[in-house]
Amino acid sequence: MEWLFSPELLVAFITLTVLEIVLGIDNIIFISILAGKLPEGKRQRARMIGLVLAMVSRIGLLLSLTWIMRLTEPLFVVLDQSISGRDLILGIGGLFLIGKSTHEIHGALEGDGPSGVRGAVGASFASVLIQITLLDIVFSLDSVITAVGMTNHIGVMVTAIICAVICMMVFVRPINEFIERHPTVKMLALSFLLLIGIMLIAESFDQHIPKGYIYFAMAFSVFVEMLNLRFRKRLRTDHTREGTT
Repeated sequence: MEWLFSPELLVAFITLTVLEIVLGIDNIIFISILAGKLPEGKRQRARMIGLVLAMVSRIGLLLSLTWIMRLTEPLFVVLDQSISGRDLILGIGGLFLIGKSTHEIHGALEGDGPSGVRGAVGASFASVLIQITLLDIVFSLDSVITAVGMTNHIGVMVTAIICAVICMMVFVRPINEFIERHPTVKMLALSFLLLIGIMLIAESFDQHIPKGYIYFAMAFSVFVEMLNLRFRKRLRTDHTREGTT
């Protein structure tokens, strides 16, 4: 912990912790959505296990830095495009996000089965954990690459990841409850995951999309949705007042 007395490493630690939290927000949202498939008594346990798996996968990748660096070496060529291990993981991860998000949107809007009862209720604990684990691996790669780009001090990176996951554990329940109360926010979150999936596939083909554009689009959408929520809340309040008069 001697790096705590180094201003440069301390700034890197604080910045990296904040970035890890930001990069983990989409992970939290998706974990909350998947945990919502389970009975009420198992949801919090699934969320906590999911975040622990996220922390373990990130630390595991950090401790395998040599392997991560080798992921940039071309494995094969497709249509004159060199595909590396990193490209393969990003592409598969993007397809997973797009497929899973589309399935979740369909289940929420159309319902699964002839009775219209959503299949989310019948999901097993093991299947939800498997999906969370796959998602954690995808998001961990992006997180680890960000960490490696900021500092080469393993202690700083590991400590930042642990602190970020602890913060996410504190806020995962309020985020989940908010999403459950507002289905439109869930749709918006799933749309974000579709966008992230497309971005990952583009990255896998070396088509870099500046993340600033992505974050701005997400932030603007959230801003508009917050205005909508506030407007609907005001309408409900006005109708309640009219009903009592």
